[in-house]
Amino acid sequence: MKKLFVAALVLVSATSFGQTFQLGVKGGVNVSNFTGGDFKDLDKQSLVGFHAGAFVNFFLGDHFAIAPEVLFSSQGAKVDNAGNKENLKVSYINIPVLAKYRFNGGFYLEAGPQIGFKVSENTDNLPINTFAKSTDLSVAGGLGWHSDMGLGIGARYTAGISKVGDFDASNIDPDFRNGVIQVSLFYTLFNNNRDK
Repeated sequence: MKKLFVAALVLVSATSFGQTFQLGVKGGVNVSNFTGGDFKDLDKQSLVGFHAGAFVNFFLGDHFAIAPEVLFSSQGAKVDNAGNKENLKVSYINIPVLAKYRFNGGFYLEAGPQIGFKVSENTDNLPINTFAKSTDLSVAGGLGWHSDMGLGIGARYTAGISKVGDFDASNIDPDFRNGVIQVSLFYTLFNNNRDK
């Protein structure tokens, strides 16, 4: 609960310093998997989850913005062990801080770092007390389109740069990372009719 409060406070306090900004909400689908590591006889498969949260666009001119976000994100992977499929699901509060370049016409590119704080995990029948580390570092890049009515759509790939696993197991090397494709719908308030 403290992590949620701190994340919300960051967004709210940040808006007080922005001369020109947009406050927005977003949500969408995650398609995630683990990259790297060695799962040996286990077959990794993608897991479908979701994300939802809020963000702020701070404008530095007409085309460039800094965009911090606070997102709840459900991600992980499926593993197939001799026909027995198990979900390895980890939920995070992710805080990406992205540099965003907007082209005329509403299209944009974005990239930047992200830190995630684990809020829960569900590893089904694995005999592991703690599956994932409490924090996760990654980098994100994406593109999208933002209309002058405030509605938009975006796609992003987030690549983990820190190890996820926090356990000892004979059949899984814990040195794997998160990889997440996100497709989002979003809506922004304020300054939607800026030159694009």
